[in-house]
Amino acid sequence: MVTSRIDTDILILGSGGAGLFAALHACQAAPELSITVAVKGLLGKCGCTRMVQGGYNVALAKGDSIERHFMDTIEGGKWLPDQDLAWQLVTLAVERIRELENELGCFFDRNPDGSIHQKAFAGQTFDRTVHKGDLTGIEIINRLAEQVWARDIARLEEHRAVELIRTKDGSGLSGVLFVDMRTGEYVFVRAKAVLLATGGGPTMYRYHTPSGDKSCDGLAMAWRAGLPLRDMEMVQFHPTGLLAGAHTRMTGTVLEEGLRGAGGHLLNGERERFMGRYDPKAERATRDIVSRAMFSEIKNGNTSPHGGLYISMSHLGADNVRKQFKGMVERCADCGFDLAGGLVEVVPTAHYMMGGVEFAADCRTELPGLFVAGEDSGGVHGANRLGGNGVANSTVFGAVAGDTMAAWVRSEGALREPDSAAIESAVAICETPFKRRAAESNLEPLREKLFETMWEKVGILRDGAGLEQALRELGSLNDELDRFALDGTNRAFNLGWHDWMNLKNLAAVSRVIAAAAIARKDSRGAHFRSDFPETGPLDESAFTSIRFNEVAMKPVKFTRVRPGQTLLKDAA
Repeated sequence: MVTSRIDTDILILGSGGAGLFAALHACQAAPELSITVAVKGLLGKCGCTRMVQGGYNVALAKGDSIERHFMDTIEGGKWLPDQDLAWQLVTLAVERIRELENELGCFFDRNPDGSIHQKAFAGQTFDRTVHKGDLTGIEIINRLAEQVWARDIARLEEHRAVELIRTKDGSGLSGVLFVDMRTGEYVFVRAKAVLLATGGGPTMYRYHTPSGDKSCDGLAMAWRAGLPLRDMEMVQFHPTGLLAGAHTRMTGTVLEEGLRGAGGHLLNGERERFMGRYDPKAERATRDIVSRAMFSEIKNGNTSPHGGLYISMSHLGADNVRKQFKGMVERCADCGFDLAGGLVEVVPTAHYMMGGVEFAADCRTELPGLFVAGEDSGGVHGANRLGGNGVANSTVFGAVAGDTMAAWVRSEGALREPDSAAIESAVAICETPFKRRAAESNLEPLREKLFETMWEKVGILRDGAGLEQALRELGSLNDELDRFALDGTNRAFNLGWHDWMNLKNLAAVSRVIAAAAIARKDSRGAHFRSDFPETGPLDESAFTSIRFNEVAMKPVKFTRVRPGQTLLKDAA
């Protein structure tokens, strides 16, 4: 069934900030190596980095420091982050932002004196978010894509990765099995080193920010390969997703953090501010706190016409709002809202996976030949990601991965034969919906079941009984997907087939999220259990680690600072 085979030295899965930075750094470090970027869509036109509005956290300004950025990250993550990874994030972010500007050509907003402008983001003690208006991701991805196109870096566009394939003896990774979406044929790419950088994409929730083609493919492949995943219960909900009704796919998309950072107000259905009842920082509390407060208001029934709440910016001056948030004003106007002068309906929306594959500081995983960066990786953010730390994470660790893979291939990487039985098994699984005669055409009822289960039972508020019920419902959903039948006459751009594969991956990752949430019997950051509402002792903090269906609690190593301590000299 595999119709073509390709060999490459380095294979990069994903073309977001992590994947493209890795390609550029690997190319610079070892220009003699062959590098291939594989992407489910088109390079430069898809992925979550392109959708970043808010900006990039980095300690540049006088009064700020990497220590302060680090403490904000650790405290925001509720003492669950891997401290060595978090330190690497805040220190290397300074290098990456300079590289983005001075070498790759990004234009970020500047102050009158010529210094880089940095705006306020919630959950931080300093205004450190570098940006280009509210369209920062487009600026970064456009410049990265231009540089990749200008180099001898191969591209496999519209190729969907479906399985990580080990070597014959199982000791390492041989390559990756793909579906060429343009033909429906199977392609095996053998590589000396593979980077998993497909991004997360929690689109298993009714309201979500990523585009519909994001389906946690990388996490699902890693889980099936037996790699340990950490912090998978930690799904971040962005407080302000646009709520424009079920008729438009704009519903769920982000209205960026900078709106609240600039002084925007959240209002309930009676148009009263409510955040002061939940946290002294009000609208500028961390995302987990604001999302829970909003969800509670919605559950109490004090809602906007579409069942959400409002954000108000008019008190800051309509002209000022139009100038600062041009992209957001236009997005809201497309849906009939006046962000500058009126009210916009919003709802908490699933945004980011804090959890992911366990990895080392040089981006290696426990599977030789496999590296990970970006949202597919776990450990950097802990229980809560600070807005602006996401794109920093992708670019910082993407660059690290590129450098590491280049050195690894030069020293010990080799092309190795795959386990042919594993390829055959993976193909057979992909062929499942074509094995049944009575073809169905509508996956929407199954998608609605997934939405209902995850939003109500594995969402912003959780409890043990609901999580156990969710596991049963997700298992039943997976069985229904296995019984689903599709017409396989034409495999080229067979959207029903790819939608089926999306749902299979989402159902698998959803089960992992629910299992990890059952194991964590306290509330922390993005994970809140009404039956265990208190946070356990911070000195005894442990993270979840799940391999297949077994969950273990592993102690956090406080390598740089312990709870109750700080790296800030003026706070000691």
